[in-house]
Amino acid sequence: MTQITTGVRTLLSHPFVYNLFQTVMGAHKGRTEFATRFVEPRAGDRVLDIGCGTGDLLAYLPDVQYTGYDISEQYIEAARKRFGTRGTFHCRLLTSTELETLPLFDIALAVGLLHHIEDDEARDLIRMTKRALKPGGRLITIDPCLADGQNPIARWLVKADRGQNVRERDGYLSLATDCFSRTRAAVAHRSWIPYTHCIMVCTND
Repeated sequence: MTQITTGVRTLLSHPFVYNLFQTVMGAHKGRTEFATRFVEPRAGDRVLDIGCGTGDLLAYLPDVQYTGYDISEQYIEAARKRFGTRGTFHCRLLTSTELETLPLFDIALAVGLLHHIEDDEARDLIRMTKRALKPGGRLITIDPCLADGQNPIARWLVKADRGQNVRERDGYLSLATDCFSRTRAAVAHRSWIPYTHCIMVCTND
């Protein structure tokens, strides 16, 4: 995993500061749109959230069977405190060995994860996640994105991200197309505090 966690970025390791930063950046509206337009969850769905952070996305989902993994003890403690038994949260790296012991999932999420890891690691993660999906199950990712003609402020903010593997749309797509035959990606430009994301949806045939 490649990211910068020194200087001001160190503060984002604290759940309260991280959530406050996300709120200032307009996360509520963005998560609502992400959940309704791209995740499209149904009650009862089995949802796997890889790199779940503080579990905030769970607040935008219906009554699902949610399992989240993150390596930050502070983030996981915050998620358990907020959501209790509504979700299952694990403070460890999700491995292929552990994944094989779990039932298959309808939805797998990787929110803000791919831009923290190198190409080979990202491809391994995507392949591993595909094996955890039911037929017709989907992997949905969202990450900061570089794009032609994007707002200069958005470009500066994206480049200042802790993750050091921010890609263009085609760069994210190239990570998944070898594994998933049905893959689509959309670039979303936000106007309030300009920012650019790439949302990728990969369907397991």
